[in-house]
Amino acid sequence: MTLETRLSQHPRARMGHLPTLLEPMTNLGRQLGLDLWVKRDDCTGIGMGGNKVRQLEFYLGKAQAQSATQVLITGAVQSNFVRTAAAMAARLGMGCHIQLEERVTEPTALYRENGNVLLDRVLGATLHSYPDGEDETGADANLRTIAKNLQAAGEVPFIVPLAADQPPTGALGYVDAAIELLTQDTRFDEIFIASGSALTHCGLLLGLRALGDETPVTGVCVRRRATAQTTRVGQRLKDLARLLDMPNPVTDADIRLDESALAPGYGRMGPLTRKAVERTARTEGLFLDPVYTGKVMAALIRRAPDLAGKRVLFWHTGGQPALFAYADAFAAD
Repeated sequence: MTLETRLSQHPRARMGHLPTLLEPMTNLGRQLGLDLWVKRDDCTGIGMGGNKVRQLEFYLGKAQAQSATQVLITGAVQSNFVRTAAAMAARLGMGCHIQLEERVTEPTALYRENGNVLLDRVLGATLHSYPDGEDETGADANLRTIAKNLQAAGEVPFIVPLAADQPPTGALGYVDAAIELLTQDTRFDEIFIASGSALTHCGLLLGLRALGDETPVTGVCVRRRATAQTTRVGQRLKDLARLLDMPNPVTDADIRLDESALAPGYGRMGPLTRKAVERTARTEGLFLDPVYTGKVMAALIRRAPDLAGKRVLFWHTGGQPALFAYADAFAAD
């Protein structure tokens, strides 16, 4: 059975502007001594785009199959995932309940009110708060409580789970992205991509290996240290192979994590990340965000001397709305 056939067995609500472009980053690449390219998943369309569109097509396909009327989802205060879920749910005529968890210590007023949070409100989502940013299981349990209340009111809720012990449905979107990349007929020596929930990272890596492509995929840590993230990625890959009803083609050696840009922690912008965001904007006119893509680019820039002359792909997963929540950080000298 082909990989495409395995994917076709899962319901999908197609909304993304796909395929996304592959573009050379000529100016920055020249400075770094690389043949640098970008995969423009910031241009997936609905709700200001980003990688979550690919993931949510599969979650919302399941929601449609269950005749859901309300989508429930958890994310950080500046979550791209929940903003995209609210936009895609609106397109499908569904309501959206967003549970915002406290992952970032000492957030500013801008962080709480601007960026993605502003868009959540514009989209008409119902916002809930969850006090613990490291309790994925508890956050899912709280969503189930909200779901019961919605059911009692006659709604049909669908939960997009957060915890790593749940099926990695969203990763199917990046298995499909691996197929898409290989049809674009440009091969790379290494790919850099964010690794947080690990669904994007795992989907791409498993998809490439299942298709016989051995390109190294470096997941840049944005939330956890590399040791913890390696464990998460390994388990998610096993779960994804099970979801696709196929052997896991990924070896332990394939799991590559880089934590060099993680500090000072999730959702907090260190000097390397700020420099990477500004440098990319000032050479390529391309906006990155402080939470995910800025850290990926910071790690890539740090590795550039070891990659001299190679063709490298930076996978842009979007997230630009979060820039507006960090305006004070960019204004600081």
